[in-house]
Amino acid sequence: MRVLIYLLPVLLALSQAHADPKLSLRDIFTSDERIRSHGYPAEVHEVVTKDGYVLKLFRIPYSHKLNNENEKRPPVLLQHGLFSNSDCFLCSGPDNSLAYLLADAGYDVWLGNARGNIYSRANKLISLKHPKFWHFDWHEIGTIDIAAMIDYILDETQYEQLHYAGHSQGTTVYLVLLSERPEYNAKIKSGHLLAPCAFFDHGRSAVFRWFGPLVGTPGTVWNQLLVDTELIPYNNLVNRLADNSCGSGSPYESICKNGFLMFANGGYENINLTSAQLLIETHPAGSSSNQGIHYLQLASSHEFRQYDWGTKKNREIYGQDLPPDYDLSKVTAKTHSYSSQNDALCGPQDVDTLVAELIHLTEDHRVPLESFNHLDFIVARNMKELVNDLVVDRINGYEGR
Repeated sequence: MRVLIYLLPVLLALSQAHADPKLSLRDIFTSDERIRSHGYPAEVHEVVTKDGYVLKLFRIPYSHKLNNENEKRPPVLLQHGLFSNSDCFLCSGPDNSLAYLLADAGYDVWLGNARGNIYSRANKLISLKHPKFWHFDWHEIGTIDIAAMIDYILDETQYEQLHYAGHSQGTTVYLVLLSERPEYNAKIKSGHLLAPCAFFDHGRSAVFRWFGPLVGTPGTVWNQLLVDTELIPYNNLVNRLADNSCGSGSPYESICKNGFLMFANGGYENINLTSAQLLIETHPAGSSSNQGIHYLQLASSHEFRQYDWGTKKNREIYGQDLPPDYDLSKVTAKTHSYSSQNDALCGPQDVDTLVAELIHLTEDHRVPLESFNHLDFIVARNMKELVNDLVVDRINGYEGR
């Protein structure tokens, strides 16, 4: 169903292109172009991981509203969720998006892109077309990609610590990094987890019901077919057609919006349709199938643990029948959680479990609006007041502002 939702606007666009062979396809704006379109300076940086992946980082070094380019500006790293990219922190514009709000508060803002998404689709050692390119999940994104980004940013800015904010999978990889490589706790001045995802005992999303039994258990036919592949394969032409069919002024605009909103787990009464439409232009952004499989495994095991390859391979890799759990007691950095009641993926009961495991958690904030859901953290019309202002305020507190 999810794939069909994404393919609907593409099929419409193909029919439109067939009917009008002179159809002009608009360019897709990259994150740096979106940033500059609002008057902010933007930089593009590349980070090469130890296993060869080339990660693209976008930077808002300062705010044109403050003219503070010659002042000290503490760095902040923002990290997207599954199927997403850096655009998720930009699509609601300067008045609402976290990236711009932080820049206007005097911070040096960096936007990360995990391996495999549309901005990080290269490897110095492996071809994109080789199955080994997709042999990773969010464990590697956490332990390798996020670590490489942090080291690069601190080296560039000459700071010893940075602030971190992640949405959904961006929270998972934070927990993975700090539990598996606890020395990185010292490099985090404060962490901010938007819709934190680690446990899935009570997930209400149909994704768990539909795909959990098929691919969430090692050794099943579908699991073997899907492992180490690209999930919802990226295609430049398809992406361009989807962008145009869902763009402003398209005759299919309302259909595309409704298709997007169908996946807004928990409803969409808070959604900013303009923000959602901009998000569609570069989403889904690409990922390894292993990332989705790993999440479904967590829903089946009721544990926050490493990837399950089956008993035989687990013994080879981990030296035990089952994959090891992530030790969340090792997450000692000042960490703030921001969750919502109406999150169908990472709901309040599962956040309760996470909070109990995070014995060093600094703050457990629950969004007071009951209708606020998983996607609302990046596209809600009221996310500034309910979430983003709080994040900026908390970070300001660490900087004595």
